[in-house]
Amino acid sequence: MKNKNKMCFGVIIGTRAYFNSELARDVRKQLLKTLTDEGYDYVILPEDATPTGSSSIETREDGLKCAALFKENRECIDGIIISLPNFGFEIGIINAISVANLNVPILVQACDDENDKVDLDSRRDAFCGKISVCNNLYQYGIPFTDTTLHTYSIYSDLLAKDINKFAGICRVVNGIRGSRIGAIGARPLGFNTVRASEKILQASGMTVVPVDLSEIIEAARAIEDNAPALLKKMDEIRAYATVPADYDNKLPLVAKFGLAVDAWIEEADVDAVAIQCWDSLEKNFGCATCVVMSMLGEKLLPAACEMDLAGAVAMYALTLASNQPSALVDWNNNFAEDRNKCVCTHCGNFPKSFVNNDLKLGPLGVLGRTLGKINTFGAVYGKVTKGEFTYFRISTDDPKGIIKSYLGEGTITDEPYNMDGCIAVTKVDNLQGLMKYICKNGFEHHVAVVRTGVRDILQEAIENYLGWDLYVHS
Repeated sequence: MKNKNKMCFGVIIGTRAYFNSELARDVRKQLLKTLTDEGYDYVILPEDATPTGSSSIETREDGLKCAALFKENRECIDGIIISLPNFGFEIGIINAISVANLNVPILVQACDDENDKVDLDSRRDAFCGKISVCNNLYQYGIPFTDTTLHTYSIYSDLLAKDINKFAGICRVVNGIRGSRIGAIGARPLGFNTVRASEKILQASGMTVVPVDLSEIIEAARAIEDNAPALLKKMDEIRAYATVPADYDNKLPLVAKFGLAVDAWIEEADVDAVAIQCWDSLEKNFGCATCVVMSMLGEKLLPAACEMDLAGAVAMYALTLASNQPSALVDWNNNFAEDRNKCVCTHCGNFPKSFVNNDLKLGPLGVLGRTLGKINTFGAVYGKVTKGEFTYFRISTDDPKGIIKSYLGEGTITDEPYNMDGCIAVTKVDNLQGLMKYICKNGFEHHVAVVRTGVRDILQEAIENYLGWDLYVHS
């Protein structure tokens, strides 16, 4: 049964009675072993639940038994895996899925024949049967995910690879649907670019949960200077990043704001958050939000700058796909030596593992010049080390009434760049073409990034299940 801390898959073994049932038993055993080895739970009929044995389903009646089991476990099933040891019988499978009506992603896997074993006791015909199962899913309007190869051995390494990719797809699809996106404060006046439609987000299952920044500030001010929680939070920040001695007296203010944000996030039960980091907090409370946002991201709760709600959603999607922290950056500076490179930066809120080196705290660069360094302490300084990355952006297109998005992969280089804040020198093939697409289609200057390759996971989740408009850059 389902462990609440694990992903769980409903498993369907499809069969036809005149095929060798031992082949189905072997597939069941190995598939469940692979799921267990990879850290997943599963829901499957008992082996003796159907006449064909091995819990495999054939008839409508078999399918209804499976559907009933899936319905009982609706709250814990994240996706459905169909495995075909042989040709299978689409009637049982399509009834199980359509009647259960879980509305979760589906993976269809089928097994190889061994071409020297195609006698009546050994043949599978799953190559053909998979086409029939997929045809039925298409007829019923049920989206599904295919495996790397049309068929392969249940003992192939591809099985675990496909299941793990499928798990990422399930996390994105199920995570976005029903998600709660926090909105702390109002959109800064000078940032029309980050305006977003709550109603369009809601149409894809995302609820925006707002709170006025003044409420967070007042909650922070109410925290006593000797409160144990505050002292603990200050120690947590010191362990996270170096605090210069000149700004040590500002650390309690940053820690109080962090505690107030943490408490609201728990109370509001949000999955990601956008914060009015510019520039009301600095003027009215006397610190920056950056390290608070960085630490949230490190805990896999994305925090977007400048009240960028759509940016927070993009960050959340990347975190779901990768199980890693994400960051929100500006496509910020050209790199004249190579037009496929640009500097991606923000004032200083990258998660620590994203930067992947020592962090230092300091004042904001731009705002520090106008509001004073002492009122803008809390920014993270860090240079991102080299490696691959995935970039992703969504935008609510109000005239069209849709969510549009773009997606791609690139590399982060080790080249130095002398600028404050968090810096990443990036390289993207045909970057000039990407910039033309961004400008022509009205996308924001922000983009979400994660330090691994998850383009294929997001592309499948968006195009096949979420139905957003998507451009994949190459």
